[in-house]
Amino acid sequence: MADTTARLAGRPATPKAAGPGRVRRRQGMLSALTGWGFVAPATIIILGLSIFPALWAFVLSFQSWDGFSQATWVGGENYSQLMSDADFGNAVWNTVGFTLLFVPASVLLGLFLAVALNRRIRWMGFYRTAIFVPFVASAASTGILSTYLFSPQFGLVNNVLRVLHLPQQGWLDDPHQAMLVIAIMSLWGSAAFTTVIYLAALQDVPADLIEAARIDGANRWQTFWRIVWPQLAPVTVFVTIWQTIQAIQLFDLVYTTTRGGPLDATKTIVYFLYDKAFHSLQFGYGSAAAYVLFAATLLVTIFVVVYSRRKGSEAF
Repeated sequence: MADTTARLAGRPATPKAAGPGRVRRRQGMLSALTGWGFVAPATIIILGLSIFPALWAFVLSFQSWDGFSQATWVGGENYSQLMSDADFGNAVWNTVGFTLLFVPASVLLGLFLAVALNRRIRWMGFYRTAIFVPFVASAASTGILSTYLFSPQFGLVNNVLRVLHLPQQGWLDDPHQAMLVIAIMSLWGSAAFTTVIYLAALQDVPADLIEAARIDGANRWQTFWRIVWPQLAPVTVFVTIWQTIQAIQLFDLVYTTTRGGPLDATKTIVYFLYDKAFHSLQFGYGSAAAYVLFAATLLVTIFVVVYSRRKGSEAF
């Protein structure tokens, strides 16, 4: 009615004011566009460096390609060939052996160090920093350090054994000891991660539960086993899964120390697929090995999660 009167009077009609709901929607849309404008470049980079290569590798695993000529579709031939490849079987056993050495040791050592550092003593900040420093060190520096420490000719460890009049060892040059040395060096760098996770979990354990157990006459071991350890079960599941994934994907230390030797004693699955793809130029075969590794990692993760949930100690 007001607009009609205004038109009849020769005056321009006043526009209707936007309602509060419409204003809020407009502001929300503007805020969302602004947010996506900030995160879109990083999102595109992440998708381009992870999702696209993964999909391409999956398609490539069904092809035969040397990186130069035209790719040939071979279907599941690469996967069937892997099942009968003795070299791949050796890499699988080496990876399983390393996992069995590394994962329990890293979990137990991290728990021990976390319990030791969960106290109020002098220089505690320095001790915690010193424990975490190896974790931030690069794998290349760790590999070079292990080469100098465990060199059969001039390594520090053999020099100490020589001074103590003990038999010297082959270490990285011995097929029976090389994987053990790599596990030790991996433990030196990765135990800091489990230590930090366990230390944070220990500080979240309710103090009144510990105090009640001590009032009831429980000693330190009983208090830890009956009160603290059940509180750490979800963290243990998470740490075990994480360290298992890290063990299955071992590559950097092998590359910087033994290159899969001696006599393929340290050739892991990741180093196997790297060798096939970038040395033998069998990109399809290497991609098939990568997806076999992915399937194994996924199955191990699902098994641990399902088992922990049945036991009531799930971490996810």
